[in-house]
Amino acid sequence: MTQPPPTTPQPQTAAEAAPDGAAWTDAELADPHTRADKAARVQSMFAAIARSYDLNNRVHSLWRDQAWRREAVRAAQVRPGDEVLDCACGTGDLTLAFARTPAKSVIGLDFTAEMLDFARLKTDREDSPGRIPGPTVRYLQGDAQNLPFEDGSFDVISIAFGIRNVQDPSLALREFFRVLRPQGRLVVLEFDRPKFAPMRWFNDFYCGQIMPRTATWLSRDKSGAYRYLPKSVGAFMTSAELARAIEDVGFGPVAQRAMTFGICVRSVAQRPE
Repeated sequence: MTQPPPTTPQPQTAAEAAPDGAAWTDAELADPHTRADKAARVQSMFAAIARSYDLNNRVHSLWRDQAWRREAVRAAQVRPGDEVLDCACGTGDLTLAFARTPAKSVIGLDFTAEMLDFARLKTDREDSPGRIPGPTVRYLQGDAQNLPFEDGSFDVISIAFGIRNVQDPSLALREFFRVLRPQGRLVVLEFDRPKFAPMRWFNDFYCGQIMPRTATWLSRDKSGAYRYLPKSVGAFMTSAELARAIEDVGFGPVAQRAMTFGICVRSVAQRPE
């Protein structure tokens, strides 16, 4: 089994990650992806907003987030017997969407224990009689840069709105390539800036001015999470740059689909034989 570099940060509790609970400052948000302590701050931030995460997702995507996840599942082309890994699974929305496919098993993995607590509660409440036979669903805390699985363990790997939160996205992509079987599919959902100028202006204003205030109010958040999230999109790779990064680690050509005027982009690629 190929071992990732030993410098990969390991999961920790939110208190260990950021004991002072400090919010992101304006200077830090200029480019949050270059901070050496990004992983710890992101983990602490998501721990702080876990309780209100689903509500904010629905409200501030105008209830489009579930449709984006359904498109990710469709693009994955899950077949009977497939084993699926949903990285950065958060509260389990995409994991549960995969649980409604013919997959043999679905694993949701996330860096933040508090998010997984809500994912497990949601899965326990899931009405499953319509899924016969349903796949086995389980959750693990772990780091996308250091996956606790052997080479060639999965047929499908997904990551929804999480690749930009990883300390080193290229390292995570190499891990995805490693644990996928030949002809396995990688599906990535990530935000982008719309190409149509009026929609881009509206989206920039909404995400930069309205959403941080209303989401912070709904969540009663003091970690700076909803100031970080729009800044993290603007400072991250474009969809075209993300496609090149995926191909650079060995995946085949990336097929992308822009959704909701280009606010969200679905990328899918296959590991070659």
